[in-house]
Amino acid sequence: MPYFIASTILFILGLIIIYWVHSQYHLDIVVTPAPPPAIGAALISICIPARNEENNIRRCVEAALAQDYPNIEVIVLDDRSTDATANILRGILLESDSLLSDSDDQVPAFKIISGSDLTEGWAGKPHALHQASAVARGEWLCFVDTDTFLAPQAISSCHAKALETKADLFTVMTDQILGSFWEKVVMPLVMTALSVGFSPRKVNDPSRRDAIANGQFILIKRTVYDAIGGHEIVKDQIVEDKAISEQVKWNGYRLIVADGTRVIRTRMYTSLETLWEGWTKNIYLGLRDNPAMLLLGAFGAMLALIAAFFLPVWPLLGMSWVLKGGGWMSLAVIFESILIWAYLILIRARVARGMNISGWYALTTPLGAGVFAAMMLTSAWKVISGKGVVWKGRTYHPE
Repeated sequence: MPYFIASTILFILGLIIIYWVHSQYHLDIVVTPAPPPAIGAALISICIPARNEENNIRRCVEAALAQDYPNIEVIVLDDRSTDATANILRGILLESDSLLSDSDDQVPAFKIISGSDLTEGWAGKPHALHQASAVARGEWLCFVDTDTFLAPQAISSCHAKALETKADLFTVMTDQILGSFWEKVVMPLVMTALSVGFSPRKVNDPSRRDAIANGQFILIKRTVYDAIGGHEIVKDQIVEDKAISEQVKWNGYRLIVADGTRVIRTRMYTSLETLWEGWTKNIYLGLRDNPAMLLLGAFGAMLALIAAFFLPVWPLLGMSWVLKGGGWMSLAVIFESILIWAYLILIRARVARGMNISGWYALTTPLGAGVFAAMMLTSAWKVISGKGVVWKGRTYHPE
Protein backbone atom coordinates (compact mmCIF):
# COMPACT_ATOMS: atom_id res chain seq x y z
CA MET A 1 0.00 0.00 0.00
CA PRO A 2 2.74 2.62 0.76
CA TYR A 3 4.22 2.04 -2.71
CA PHE A 4 0.85 2.50 -4.35
CA ILE A 5 0.11 5.69 -2.37
CA ALA A 6 3.55 7.12 -3.19
CA SER A 7 3.08 6.30 -6.88
CA THR A 8 -0.37 7.90 -6.94
CA ILE A 9 0.89 11.07 -5.27
CA LEU A 10 3.75 11.29 -7.77
CA PHE A 11 1.30 10.65 -10.60
CA ILE A 12 -0.96 13.54 -9.58
CA LEU A 13 1.98 15.89 -8.92
CA GLY A 14 3.54 14.87 -12.23
CA LEU A 15 0.43 15.75 -14.20
CA ILE A 16 0.15 19.12 -12.47
CA ILE A 17 3.84 20.02 -12.91
CA ILE A 18 4.02 18.94 -16.56
CA TYR A 19 0.92 20.99 -17.36
CA TRP A 20 2.16 24.03 -15.43
CA VAL A 21 5.66 23.99 -16.96
CA HIS A 22 4.25 23.82 -20.47
CA SER A 23 1.60 26.49 -19.98
CA GLN A 24 3.90 29.48 -19.35
CA TYR A 25 4.92 30.27 -22.94
CA HIS A 26 2.39 32.91 -24.02
CA LEU A 27 3.71 35.08 -26.83
CA ASP A 28 0.49 36.96 -27.48
CA ILE A 29 2.13 39.58 -29.72
CA VAL A 30 3.11 38.08 -33.07
CA VAL A 31 5.18 39.76 -35.76
CA THR A 32 3.69 39.01 -39.19
CA PRO A 33 5.32 39.99 -42.48
CA ALA A 34 4.45 43.61 -43.24
CA PRO A 35 5.13 45.79 -46.28
CA PRO A 36 7.86 48.44 -46.04
CA PRO A 37 6.86 51.95 -45.07
CA ALA A 38 6.95 54.85 -47.47
CA ILE A 39 10.15 56.65 -48.38
CA GLY A 40 11.08 59.05 -45.61
CA ALA A 41 10.66 56.55 -42.80
CA ALA A 42 12.83 56.88 -39.71
CA LEU A 43 16.45 55.83 -40.14
CA ILE A 44 17.21 52.52 -38.42
CA SER A 45 20.81 51.61 -37.56
CA ILE A 46 21.45 47.87 -37.51
CA CYS A 47 24.42 47.28 -35.18
CA ILE A 48 26.16 43.89 -35.37
CA PRO A 49 28.96 42.95 -32.93
CA ALA A 50 31.32 40.34 -34.39
CA ARG A 51 34.11 38.48 -32.61
CA ASN A 52 35.53 35.45 -34.43
CA GLU A 53 32.35 34.86 -36.43
CA GLU A 54 33.75 33.66 -39.75
CA ASN A 55 31.06 30.97 -40.00
CA ASN A 56 28.10 33.35 -39.65
CA ILE A 57 29.17 36.86 -40.55
CA ARG A 58 28.51 36.78 -44.30
CA ARG A 59 25.02 35.35 -44.01
CA CYS A 60 24.12 37.74 -41.17
CA VAL A 61 25.40 40.90 -42.86
CA GLU A 62 24.03 40.09 -46.29
CA ALA A 63 20.61 39.45 -44.76
CA ALA A 64 20.78 42.82 -43.00
CA LEU A 65 21.75 44.59 -46.21
CA ALA A 66 18.89 42.90 -48.08
CA GLN A 67 16.14 44.51 -45.98
CA ASP A 68 13.20 46.03 -47.82
CA TYR A 69 12.98 48.80 -45.23
CA PRO A 70 13.80 51.98 -47.20
CA ASN A 71 16.10 53.73 -44.73
CA ILE A 72 18.74 51.67 -42.93
CA GLU A 73 22.44 51.66 -42.20
CA VAL A 74 24.35 48.53 -41.21
CA ILE A 75 27.25 48.92 -38.79
CA VAL A 76 29.49 45.96 -37.97
CA LEU A 77 31.91 46.21 -35.06
CA ASP A 78 34.78 43.80 -35.60
CA ASP A 79 35.67 43.03 -31.99
CA ARG A 80 39.36 42.14 -32.31
CA SER A 81 38.64 38.99 -34.31
CA THR A 82 41.56 36.62 -34.87
CA ASP A 83 39.92 34.47 -37.54
CA ALA A 84 38.78 35.37 -41.08
CA THR A 85 35.95 37.67 -39.91
CA ALA A 86 37.72 40.90 -40.91
CA ASN A 87 38.64 39.60 -44.37
CA ILE A 88 35.08 38.47 -45.03
CA LEU A 89 33.75 41.85 -43.97
CA ARG A 90 36.14 43.66 -46.31
CA GLY A 91 34.97 41.43 -49.12
CA ILE A 92 31.32 42.26 -48.42
CA LEU A 93 32.19 45.96 -48.30
CA LEU A 94 33.84 45.78 -51.73
CA GLU A 95 30.80 43.99 -53.11
CA SER A 96 28.40 46.55 -51.69
CA ASP A 97 30.40 49.79 -51.89
CA SER A 98 27.83 51.27 -54.24
CA LEU A 99 25.13 51.19 -51.54
CA LEU A 100 24.35 54.64 -50.18
CA SER A 101 22.07 55.69 -47.38
CA ASP A 102 18.74 57.01 -48.64
CA SER A 103 18.87 59.78 -46.05
CA ASP A 104 22.36 61.06 -46.90
CA ASP A 105 24.03 60.39 -50.24
CA GLN A 106 27.45 61.04 -48.74
CA VAL A 107 27.26 58.37 -46.03
CA PRO A 108 27.58 54.66 -46.93
CA ALA A 109 24.83 52.38 -45.71
CA PHE A 110 27.40 49.75 -44.66
CA LYS A 111 30.19 50.57 -42.20
CA ILE A 112 32.87 48.39 -40.65
CA ILE A 113 34.45 49.56 -37.40
CA SER A 114 37.60 48.05 -35.94
CA GLY A 115 36.94 47.64 -32.24
CA SER A 116 39.36 48.94 -29.63
CA ASP A 117 40.95 46.83 -26.92
CA LEU A 118 38.58 45.84 -24.15
CA THR A 119 38.51 48.58 -21.53
CA GLU A 120 38.85 47.59 -17.90
CA GLY A 121 35.48 47.13 -16.24
CA TRP A 122 33.70 46.31 -19.51
CA ALA A 123 32.38 42.99 -20.76
CA GLY A 124 33.00 42.22 -24.42
CA LYS A 125 29.58 42.59 -26.01
CA PRO A 126 28.49 45.79 -24.23
CA HIS A 127 31.84 47.30 -25.19
CA ALA A 128 31.33 46.35 -28.83
CA LEU A 129 27.77 47.66 -29.00
CA HIS A 130 28.77 50.85 -27.19
CA GLN A 131 31.29 51.56 -29.95
CA ALA A 132 28.83 50.70 -32.72
CA SER A 133 26.05 52.85 -31.26
CA ALA A 134 28.45 55.80 -30.94
CA VAL A 135 28.63 56.15 -34.74
CA ALA A 136 25.02 55.13 -35.45
CA ARG A 137 22.81 57.91 -36.78
CA GLY A 138 19.44 56.19 -36.61
CA GLU A 139 16.31 57.23 -34.72
CA TRP A 140 16.09 53.54 -33.84
CA LEU A 141 18.98 51.23 -32.98
CA CYS A 142 18.64 47.57 -33.91
CA PHE A 143 21.11 45.20 -32.22
CA VAL A 144 21.50 41.92 -34.11
CA ASP A 145 23.75 38.98 -33.22
CA THR A 146 25.87 37.38 -35.93
CA ASP A 147 24.11 34.04 -35.50
CA THR A 148 20.80 35.71 -36.39
CA PHE A 149 19.48 36.02 -39.93
CA LEU A 150 16.80 38.51 -40.92
CA ALA A 151 14.21 37.81 -43.58
CA PRO A 152 14.02 40.70 -46.10
CA GLN A 153 10.89 42.07 -44.42
CA ALA A 154 12.14 41.65 -40.82
CA ILE A 155 12.97 45.29 -40.06
CA SER A 156 9.81 46.61 -41.74
CA SER A 157 7.66 44.10 -39.86
CA CYS A 158 9.26 44.57 -36.44
CA HIS A 159 9.31 48.36 -36.75
CA ALA A 160 5.61 48.36 -37.67
CA LYS A 161 4.77 46.14 -34.70
CA ALA A 162 6.91 48.29 -32.37
CA LEU A 163 4.96 51.36 -33.44
CA GLU A 164 1.66 49.51 -33.10
CA THR A 165 2.46 48.38 -29.54
CA LYS A 166 4.01 51.76 -28.60
CA ALA A 167 7.22 49.98 -27.63
CA ASP A 168 10.34 51.83 -26.56
CA LEU A 169 12.30 48.59 -26.67
CA PHE A 170 10.98 45.85 -28.92
CA THR A 171 12.52 42.38 -28.87
CA VAL A 172 11.49 39.04 -30.31
CA MET A 173 11.92 35.35 -29.82
CA THR A 174 13.40 34.03 -33.05
CA ASP A 175 12.96 30.79 -34.94
CA GLN A 176 15.72 28.47 -33.74
CA ILE A 177 17.58 26.55 -36.44
CA LEU A 178 18.42 23.15 -34.95
CA GLY A 179 20.80 21.09 -37.04
CA SER A 180 22.76 18.63 -34.91
CA PHE A 181 21.39 15.81 -32.77
CA TRP A 182 22.30 17.52 -29.49
CA GLU A 183 20.67 20.79 -30.48
CA LYS A 184 17.41 18.94 -31.13
CA VAL A 185 17.68 17.05 -27.85
CA VAL A 186 18.61 19.91 -25.51
CA MET A 187 17.40 23.21 -27.01
CA PRO A 188 13.64 22.49 -26.78
CA LEU A 189 14.03 21.78 -23.05
CA VAL A 190 16.10 24.93 -22.52
CA MET A 191 13.50 27.07 -24.30
CA THR A 192 10.75 25.57 -22.14
CA ALA A 193 12.77 26.33 -19.00
CA LEU A 194 13.22 29.94 -20.14
CA SER A 195 9.47 30.35 -20.54
CA VAL A 196 9.03 29.31 -16.91
CA GLY A 197 11.64 31.76 -15.64
CA PHE A 198 10.52 34.66 -17.84
CA SER A 199 6.86 34.67 -18.78
CA PRO A 200 6.25 36.89 -21.85
CA ARG A 201 2.91 38.08 -20.44
CA LYS A 202 4.60 39.26 -17.26
CA VAL A 203 7.37 40.97 -19.23
CA ASN A 204 4.81 42.80 -21.39
CA ASP A 205 2.82 43.91 -18.35
CA PRO A 206 4.01 47.44 -17.47
CA SER A 207 2.81 47.02 -13.89
CA ARG A 208 5.33 44.21 -13.24
CA ARG A 209 9.11 44.42 -12.88
CA ASP A 210 9.73 41.26 -14.94
CA ALA A 211 12.10 42.18 -17.75
CA ILE A 212 13.92 40.21 -20.40
CA ALA A 213 15.18 40.86 -23.91
CA ASN A 214 16.63 38.59 -26.56
CA GLY A 215 20.01 39.98 -27.59
CA GLN A 216 19.68 38.23 -30.93
CA PHE A 217 17.31 41.04 -31.93
CA ILE A 218 16.65 44.27 -30.01
CA LEU A 219 15.01 47.34 -31.54
CA ILE A 220 15.20 50.40 -29.29
CA LYS A 221 14.48 54.10 -29.72
CA ARG A 222 17.67 56.12 -29.76
CA THR A 223 16.24 58.67 -27.34
CA VAL A 224 15.40 55.94 -24.84
CA TYR A 225 18.80 54.27 -25.30
CA ASP A 226 20.55 57.55 -24.52
CA ALA A 227 18.19 58.35 -21.63
CA ILE A 228 19.02 55.12 -19.76
CA GLY A 229 22.75 55.54 -20.35
CA GLY A 230 23.19 53.13 -23.26
CA HIS A 231 25.45 50.14 -22.88
CA GLU A 232 27.72 52.06 -20.54
CA ILE A 233 25.12 51.61 -17.79
CA VAL A 234 25.44 47.81 -18.18
CA LYS A 235 29.09 47.76 -19.20
CA ASP A 236 30.09 44.89 -16.89
CA GLN A 237 27.17 42.61 -17.78
CA ILE A 238 27.80 39.59 -20.02
CA VAL A 239 24.03 39.03 -20.31
CA GLU A 240 23.65 42.63 -21.41
CA ASP A 241 20.31 42.08 -23.14
CA LYS A 242 18.49 41.33 -19.89
CA ALA A 243 20.30 44.18 -18.15
CA ILE A 244 19.28 46.67 -20.87
CA SER A 245 15.67 45.49 -20.71
CA GLU A 246 15.63 46.07 -16.96
CA GLN A 247 16.97 49.59 -17.35
CA VAL A 248 14.30 50.35 -19.93
CA LYS A 249 11.35 48.94 -18.00
CA TRP A 250 12.41 50.04 -14.53
CA ASN A 251 12.80 53.61 -15.79
CA GLY A 252 9.19 53.69 -16.96
CA TYR A 253 9.62 52.93 -20.66
CA ARG A 254 7.60 50.40 -22.64
CA LEU A 255 9.18 46.95 -23.06
CA ILE A 256 7.64 44.47 -25.49
CA VAL A 257 8.68 40.89 -26.23
CA ALA A 258 7.01 39.27 -29.23
CA ASP A 259 7.00 36.19 -31.42
CA GLY A 260 9.32 36.93 -34.33
CA THR A 261 9.71 33.41 -35.68
CA ARG A 262 8.11 34.29 -39.02
CA VAL A 263 10.73 36.86 -39.95
CA ILE A 264 13.94 36.06 -38.01
CA ARG A 265 15.96 32.85 -37.61
CA THR A 266 18.89 32.02 -35.34
CA ARG A 267 21.47 29.24 -35.17
CA MET A 268 22.81 29.63 -31.64
CA TYR A 269 25.03 26.57 -31.37
CA THR A 270 26.21 23.83 -33.69
CA SER A 271 27.51 21.15 -31.32
CA LEU A 272 27.24 19.82 -27.77
CA GLU A 273 30.50 21.60 -26.89
CA THR A 274 29.34 25.07 -27.98
CA LEU A 275 25.87 24.46 -26.55
CA TRP A 276 27.35 23.49 -23.18
CA GLU A 277 29.69 26.50 -23.08
CA GLY A 278 26.96 28.95 -24.06
CA TRP A 279 24.16 27.79 -21.79
CA THR A 280 26.25 27.12 -18.70
CA LYS A 281 27.47 30.69 -19.10
CA ASN A 282 23.93 32.04 -19.41
CA ILE A 283 22.57 29.97 -16.53
CA TYR A 284 25.56 30.84 -14.34
CA LEU A 285 25.05 34.55 -14.87
CA GLY A 286 21.32 34.31 -14.26
CA LEU A 287 21.91 32.51 -10.98
CA ARG A 288 24.76 34.81 -9.96
CA ASP A 289 22.95 38.07 -10.64
CA ASN A 290 19.73 37.01 -8.92
CA PRO A 291 20.23 34.84 -5.81
CA ALA A 292 16.48 34.10 -5.72
CA MET A 293 16.95 32.31 -9.04
CA LEU A 294 19.07 29.73 -7.21
CA LEU A 295 15.85 28.33 -5.74
CA LEU A 296 14.18 28.20 -9.14
CA GLY A 297 17.36 26.70 -10.55
CA ALA A 298 17.40 24.02 -7.87
CA PHE A 299 13.74 23.26 -8.61
CA GLY A 300 14.49 23.05 -12.34
CA ALA A 301 17.47 20.79 -11.77
CA MET A 302 15.38 18.53 -9.54
CA LEU A 303 12.65 18.23 -12.18
CA ALA A 304 15.24 17.53 -14.85
CA LEU A 305 16.86 14.83 -12.72
CA ILE A 306 13.48 13.22 -12.10
CA ALA A 307 12.74 13.26 -15.83
CA ALA A 308 16.20 11.90 -16.62
CA PHE A 309 16.48 9.11 -14.07
CA PHE A 310 13.21 8.33 -12.30
CA LEU A 311 10.65 8.42 -15.10
CA PRO A 312 12.42 5.75 -17.18
CA VAL A 313 12.56 3.31 -14.25
CA TRP A 314 9.07 3.99 -12.86
CA PRO A 315 7.31 1.40 -15.07
CA LEU A 316 10.16 -1.03 -14.45
CA LEU A 317 9.64 -0.73 -10.69
CA GLY A 318 5.95 -1.47 -11.23
CA MET A 319 6.79 -4.49 -13.37
CA SER A 320 9.18 -5.75 -10.69
CA TRP A 321 6.38 -5.44 -8.15
CA VAL A 322 4.02 -7.40 -10.43
CA LEU A 323 6.54 -10.22 -10.64
CA LYS A 324 6.68 -10.28 -6.86
CA GLY A 325 2.90 -10.68 -6.61
CA GLY A 326 1.90 -7.06 -6.13
CA GLY A 327 -1.59 -7.65 -7.44
CA TRP A 328 -3.85 -4.86 -8.67
CA MET A 329 -1.85 -2.15 -6.93
CA SER A 330 1.31 -3.03 -8.87
CA LEU A 331 -0.70 -2.97 -12.11
CA ALA A 332 -2.03 0.44 -11.12
CA VAL A 333 1.53 1.69 -10.63
CA ILE A 334 2.44 0.55 -14.15
CA PHE A 335 -0.71 2.23 -15.51
CA GLU A 336 0.11 5.51 -13.75
CA SER A 337 3.70 5.50 -15.01
CA ILE A 338 2.58 4.82 -18.59
CA LEU A 339 0.01 7.62 -18.42
CA ILE A 340 2.65 10.08 -17.19
CA TRP A 341 4.97 9.00 -19.98
CA ALA A 342 2.25 9.32 -22.60
CA TYR A 343 1.26 12.79 -21.40
CA LEU A 344 4.86 14.01 -21.26
CA ILE A 345 5.75 12.62 -24.69
CA LEU A 346 2.59 14.10 -26.21
CA ILE A 347 3.42 17.58 -24.91
CA ARG A 348 7.12 17.35 -25.76
CA ALA A 349 6.24 16.18 -29.29
CA ARG A 350 4.10 19.29 -29.68
CA VAL A 351 7.03 21.45 -28.51
CA ALA A 352 9.36 19.68 -30.95
CA ARG A 353 7.04 20.24 -33.89
CA GLY A 354 6.71 23.88 -32.85
CA MET A 355 10.48 24.16 -33.21
CA ASN A 356 10.37 22.51 -36.64
CA ILE A 357 11.93 19.21 -35.66
CA SER A 358 10.50 15.71 -35.64
CA GLY A 359 8.07 14.87 -32.84
CA TRP A 360 10.06 11.69 -32.31
CA TYR A 361 12.65 13.78 -30.47
CA ALA A 362 10.18 13.81 -27.59
CA LEU A 363 11.47 10.32 -26.83
CA THR A 364 14.90 11.82 -26.03
CA THR A 365 13.42 13.86 -23.17
CA PRO A 366 15.24 11.89 -20.42
CA LEU A 367 18.57 12.35 -22.23
CA GLY A 368 18.02 16.06 -22.79
CA ALA A 369 16.83 16.50 -19.21
CA GLY A 370 20.01 14.85 -17.97
CA VAL A 371 22.18 17.27 -19.95
CA PHE A 372 20.06 20.22 -18.81
CA ALA A 373 20.33 19.13 -15.16
CA ALA A 374 24.11 18.83 -15.56
CA MET A 375 24.26 22.37 -16.97
CA MET A 376 22.15 23.69 -14.09
CA LEU A 377 24.25 21.96 -11.46
CA THR A 378 27.53 23.02 -13.08
CA SER A 379 26.37 26.64 -13.19
CA ALA A 380 25.12 26.53 -9.59
CA TRP A 381 28.48 25.12 -8.48
CA LYS A 382 30.30 27.96 -10.25
CA VAL A 383 28.13 30.45 -8.36
CA ILE A 384 28.65 28.78 -4.99
CA SER A 385 32.38 28.19 -5.47
CA GLY A 386 33.04 31.66 -6.90
CA LYS A 387 34.47 30.42 -10.19
CA GLY A 388 34.23 32.56 -13.31
CA VAL A 389 33.22 31.71 -16.85
CA VAL A 390 35.01 31.81 -20.19
CA TRP A 391 33.18 33.28 -23.18
CA LYS A 392 34.50 34.20 -26.63
CA GLY A 393 38.03 33.57 -25.40
CA ARG A 394 37.69 36.01 -22.50
CA THR A 395 37.52 35.07 -18.83
CA TYR A 396 34.97 36.79 -16.61
CA HIS A 397 35.32 36.46 -12.85
CA PRO A 398 32.52 36.84 -10.27
CA GLU A 399 31.83 40.31 -8.94
